[in-house]
Amino acid sequence: MKITATLLTLTTLCLFLSCKEEAKQAIETPAITFKKEGELTIYKAKTDSIIASFDIEIAETDYETETGLMYRKSMKANHGMLFVFPDVALHSFYMKNTEIPLDIIYLTENLKIASFQENAIPFNESGLSSQVPIKYVLEINAGLAEKYLLEVKDSVVYKKL
Repeated sequence: MKITATLLTLTTLCLFLSCKEEAKQAIETPAITFKKEGELTIYKAKTDSIIASFDIEIAETDYETETGLMYRKSMKANHGMLFVFPDVALHSFYMKNTEIPLDIIYLTENLKIASFQENAIPFNESGLSSQVPIKYVLEINAGLAEKYLLEVKDSVVYKKL
């Protein structure tokens, strides 16, 4: 009887310990950080003077163009992302999973500003179309297009590092 009671006690103790909940560990995804891949300068069409310069990331692959600036908490004022498409076409963007308000600048094949979408609203899933066929898109912090008085036909020059 003593062995049975000891076995019962051990079994109960094992069950009790195995049912104990372990502390749940939070899984943290690393923050996406800026990686300088190039430099971009915007020039005034009328005077050919420099308006602004940016350090840029370049999105060229399908994954990079689909992800863009999603999941980022902030972006420095002198940073941006240049999207390079394989074709000249109407391109549309949306702000799904994008936490930063942006100015979206649509550029022609000749790197001239064709149209804008200023102050794109974070997390908004409405399509933001280029309105005309374009090959490039520059995303910068919201308000900079107005600050620099960017206009259609201003031009862009960029170089990859």
